[in-house]
This record gives sequence, C-alpha cells and structure tokens, in this order.
Amino acid sequence: MSEATDPQRENPHAVTVRRLASAMLRTAIWPGVATVVVGAVVATALVGVPGLVGAVVGGAVAFASSLLTIWLMRFTGGMSPHFVMVAALGGYVGKMLVLLVVMTLLGGVEAIHRESLAFTMLATVMVWAGAEVVAFKRTKIPTIVPGS
Repeated sequence: MSEATDPQRENPHAVTVRRLASAMLRTAIWPGVATVVVGAVVATALVGVPGLVGAVVGGAVAFASSLLTIWLMRFTGGMSPHFVMVAALGGYVGKMLVLLVVMTLLGGVEAIHRESLAFTMLATVMVWAGAEVVAFKRTKIPTIVPGS
C-alpha cells in the first residue's frame, strides 16, 4: 500500500490514537497481571479454593473489559472525533453493564467466592485505568492534533 493511500498516514488523529493505545497496553499489562496475582494469593489465603476461583474469574473479566477499551480505541481512532466520543461513552456504558451482568450471574455460584471476584475485578480495573493515565502522561502526545 502506498503512502498516499494508507489511511493511517493520511489521518494524523488515527496515528496518534493508535500510538496512545499501544502505549497504554504496554504500560497496563504487567500491573494488571500483578494485581490479579495478588488478588488470587490473598483470596486463596483468606477463603481457600473458592477465593482463588473468584479472583481468577474476576481478574479475567476485568482484563477482557480493559482490552476491549484498547481495541475500541484502535478501531475508532481513524473516525470522526465526535463518533470516537460516542463510541467511548457507549463502550464505557457497555463495559459497566457487562461487569454488572457477570457479577449478577456468578454471584450465586458456590464454587466462586463473590467478594473475591468483586474485589479482584475492581482492583484490576482501577490499576489498569491508573496505568493508562500514566501511559497517557508519558507519551507526550498532544491532545489536539494540528491539521486533523
């Protein structure tokens, strides 16, 4: 594909958003893994096997929802900034609904400790979001891209 027809080269906003998404993923992945591991160890020590299962499931769901945010950034990066905002808000609402449904459906499963699932999920989402903020600050990407 030539440089003239490459949509990423033509749209500086898309290049910026995708670069930011990559930086966020690189910065958030290991703190997210560490949070799930700590949650699993603490839950296992306090509750036993149901705590371990709850923490691992909560961490996996939190990871999936956080990765969905990165995917959404990459997918909508080249679109109109207005549509990107709609997608971001819709993605946020959708993510919260999915997390609520997961908590509701898995709350009655006896093999899963509900609080371990909830606290690990919450901690992982919070750590991931914090790491995304750190990545945003470190990338030195302008929030307003001239010429877009």
